[in-house]
Amino acid sequence: MTTFARDDRSVLGRWWWTVDRWTLAALTLLVGVGAVLTLAASPAVAERIELDSFYFVRHQFAFLPFALALMLGVSLLSPLGVRRLAVSGFGLALCLLLLTLLIGDEIKGASRWISLAGLSLQPSEFVKPTFAVVTAWLLAEGRIEHRLPSRLVCAGCLVLVAGLVALQPDFGTTMAVTVVWLLQFFLAGLPVVWLLLLIGLAVGLVATGYVLLPHVSNRIDRFLDPASGDSYQIDRSLDAFMHGGLLGRGPGQGSVKEILPDAHTDFIFAVAGEEFGAFLCLFIVALFAFIVLRGYARMLQEKSLFILLAVAGLLTQFGLQALINMAVTLRLMPAKGMTLPFISYGGSSLLAIALGMGMVLALTRHRRGVEGLV
Repeated sequence: MTTFARDDRSVLGRWWWTVDRWTLAALTLLVGVGAVLTLAASPAVAERIELDSFYFVRHQFAFLPFALALMLGVSLLSPLGVRRLAVSGFGLALCLLLLTLLIGDEIKGASRWISLAGLSLQPSEFVKPTFAVVTAWLLAEGRIEHRLPSRLVCAGCLVLVAGLVALQPDFGTTMAVTVVWLLQFFLAGLPVVWLLLLIGLAVGLVATGYVLLPHVSNRIDRFLDPASGDSYQIDRSLDAFMHGGLLGRGPGQGSVKEILPDAHTDFIFAVAGEEFGAFLCLFIVALFAFIVLRGYARMLQEKSLFILLAVAGLLTQFGLQALINMAVTLRLMPAKGMTLPFISYGGSSLLAIALGMGMVLALTRHRRGVEGLV
């Protein structure tokens, strides 16, 4: 029994009967799993760096209500509202990204964070979802108004975003943004020849990064030949999965969180494997797969090119980020500092992912026969 009747014409009533409640439930479960793993992994990390045991827990739980409110609030928007939010958010994020290069805080050799009102913000996290929607809008408008140089503008936006992010430097985010952009271009009808040329250009950029950026070449070399450099974190991560087995050692019984510097962020999946076992890890994988595949299925029912491209970009970004994080912990990819959506510690990541998934929920709502939603 629900609170809203089917003939309820209020904003919340229409939202309830048009939003994908299965995806909403899966996202809520993912947030719940993230909260449990934050409680499991963060205290040991905080104690190791001489902070209060629940320092990271308090910070993450302080952001959680705002993230959930943001996701639900954005899911109430119409496609037009999502587009307007994305355009304004993209412009603001670009300005903050530029400021980050000028006055940002340097951490571990990278300037990716900027302090605002006492809070540390990572603008590149907010560029990712907003840029995906802006790209979708420009490509869709270009198909309607053939005189608009939408592809050229999109290419210029990619060069701008990729350039600013690469200067931080953040090579992983640069590649992730580029992959999503290429997918959207392909779905928008880009000729295969041009797609192959762009893929070749992307491969060339990777090769250039390998030659010019020592940290990139070191990570790739360690992935191809673990004996060529320090592979301590990956080795401990694999040990955690091995020790966890199917059912895990039990909550609080793991040891990997006491020795891995990023156990609460980049390697939180390893903590899940050690303390809760392979079953929880497979459940997490299933949640991500369900959210992405169900979103794709609803996307294919859409007639709007803008919605199709935007949802495809946002879901690919969400799934790709999860895939990269989990693959790194299992030594299936070179090391890359990328959070596990809704699970890893990080306020900027949590809010940005909530924004992106709120847009997905808004764009995949049923709008046939419902007035005022388009």
